[in-house]
Amino acid sequence: MTGLKRRLGLSLAATCVLLTLVACGSRSINRAPVEERGTRAGETAGVVAVVKPPQGFEHAGKPGYYTVKPGDTLTRIALENGQSPRDIAAWSQVENPNRIEVGQVLRVVPPVGQEVQVQPVSRPTVSAASLTQPASAAPSAAASTTAGSETRPAPATATESEISWIWPTNGPVLAGFDDVKNKGLDIGGVAGEPVLAAADGRVVYVGAGLRGYGNLIILKHNNVYLTAYAHNQTLLVKEDQSVLKGQKIAEMGHSDADRVKLHFEVRRQGKPVDPAKYLPAR
Repeated sequence: MTGLKRRLGLSLAATCVLLTLVACGSRSINRAPVEERGTRAGETAGVVAVVKPPQGFEHAGKPGYYTVKPGDTLTRIALENGQSPRDIAAWSQVENPNRIEVGQVLRVVPPVGQEVQVQPVSRPTVSAASLTQPASAAPSAAASTTAGSETRPAPATATESEISWIWPTNGPVLAGFDDVKNKGLDIGGVAGEPVLAAADGRVVYVGAGLRGYGNLIILKHNNVYLTAYAHNQTLLVKEDQSVLKGQKIAEMGHSDADRVKLHFEVRRQGKPVDPAKYLPAR
């Protein structure tokens, strides 16, 4: 009898435990999921993400402005618009010229009243008349020149006809101009051969930041023309430096090229043109 009571007691205890577990399980099943309350892990309720528009977006599509596309660099944009990378960065208030973003809008023409005039160092010239003129006549000539300068208007900006061009190196032409495949002339030579400025101008870029050009120098000759000198092994000038026609600015090499050569471009208002039409006949 005692054993029977003991077995009944154990059975009742087991039944109570089972009922307790079922009740707990039912409460757990009816509990609302945490993720359904409108926020997820790491997010703050009520905070709306604000997307900042690209710099200069309000000028998109306007004349004189350029919208940055994937793969663009400030150097390439400047070259294709006939400007200095530094000038575009200043006009567009770009803090870091090495970091521009897709969709950013850059000013590629100078603001009104801020046109950049290129005034390279000029060589002194002596006319034949001054060599044969008597010394006594010199003062009167100088006086007449001074008087004339008071009423004469300021000289105009140099035009393309006033630029005197020379070949930047003497090697053979390996590849001619092609508006699609080759935007300049490829001129052969040997490593270390001098690369010369094709005309008086100002250095607006020195570096290797333009893919496919290697060590590159860009000169600005006036508000119309740029020249580019690519694949050099040594660069001998600095940005903002004035150079003279025929001055050695680099040494030929094969940086970012399959052989030693100079890739030479002439750009008219940013558009590549055939250098052979500007260089003197050989």
